[in-house]
Amino acid sequence: MGLTFAPGEVERLGLFLAMLLDENTRQNLTAIRSEEDAWERHIFDAMTMVSVLADLPEGSKIIDVGTGGGVPGLPLACVLPKLEFTLLDATAKKTTFLARAGAALGLSNVSVVTGRAETIGAMGSPHRRAYDAVIARAVGRLAVLSELAVPLAKVGGLCVLVKGARADEELDEAKKALHLLHAAHAGTVETPTGRIVVLEKLRETPKSYPRRDGEPKRAPLGVEKGKA
Repeated sequence: MGLTFAPGEVERLGLFLAMLLDENTRQNLTAIRSEEDAWERHIFDAMTMVSVLADLPEGSKIIDVGTGGGVPGLPLACVLPKLEFTLLDATAKKTTFLARAGAALGLSNVSVVTGRAETIGAMGSPHRRAYDAVIARAVGRLAVLSELAVPLAKVGGLCVLVKGARADEELDEAKKALHLLHAAHAGTVETPTGRIVVLEKLRETPKSYPRRDGEPKRAPLGVEKGKA
């Protein structure tokens, strides 16, 4: 992919994987068990997002929604040290591990938040419209994910979402949701591991979104019941 790494970055990525696979013996963070698969499915997959994020200005704020074991946020923080990353997950046991991993990796550009996207994206939250980019991988279909991600982005900010072969189908399904959220499809980037769908936030998100915890997944915006 034409990526080059600064001294120590590959070793830091390897340390992250070692910590992830070790912690996975105590709590379920990833279905991947082998080191070889982890390099491809976690590190390489995360690196495919660099081309979209690398042009953001120094100090830009990025939040990784539903980060789980820290992918893609922690690997990206390792190689994009001039950007500020927030790792969001609803499970305290996972965020405790993420804080420990970030400290062990010496990442001063990483912070960790325990909570749900519906809660921290609501009106009155300091996280609402606070981020230059919102990233996510394997969190849900675009009709669901857009409601969780768009409220967190600044106007003019991006949602950079890793998807698979059905990205076009999901985009078609999410048309009404994007309209309601005042966002638009800005482009799709083909990568060796899938597709990255980029959304742009055009105007402020209406106050009624995101809906309460669990509602976006239970009844995705603009999707007829039974078709989600």
